Amino acid sequence: MARHNDFGKWGEDVAEQYLRDKGFSILERDWRFEHKDLDIVAYLDDSDTLVIVEVKARHSENVINAIQAVDYKKQRNIMGGAFAYAKSIKHYFSNIRFDIITVVGSEEDYKLTHYEDVIKPRYRYN
Repeated sequence: MARHNDFGKWGEDVAEQYLRDKGFSILERDWRFEHKDLDIVAYLDDSDTLVIVEVKARHSENVINAIQAVDYKKQRNIMGGAFAYAKSIKHYFSNIRFDIITVVGSEEDYKLTHYEDVIKPRYRYN
């Protein structure tokens, strides 16, 4: 596996542990359907909201910050994957929320930022 793939997986591991510590249950990691992929699919144990989390890991934000890397094309991919996932499962969630978690730095020293409900679909799921 390429070094940048290892770093991305590490970022997803950090994000997953953060979400678990915040009370989320993780349903999927690296879920794929056709050309769509979802980094983390989760839900809060006390809510009926499916939470799709895009994780961006960066060594630094000198060139482009991690949240800016989730451009319109990537957002459409995430939304399409989320709706395909929602249709594929037996449980009905009344809401879908799209979050981004950025992990910037190194394994020894990093900053995690959780942006909640940042991608807004142009149409409703239910």
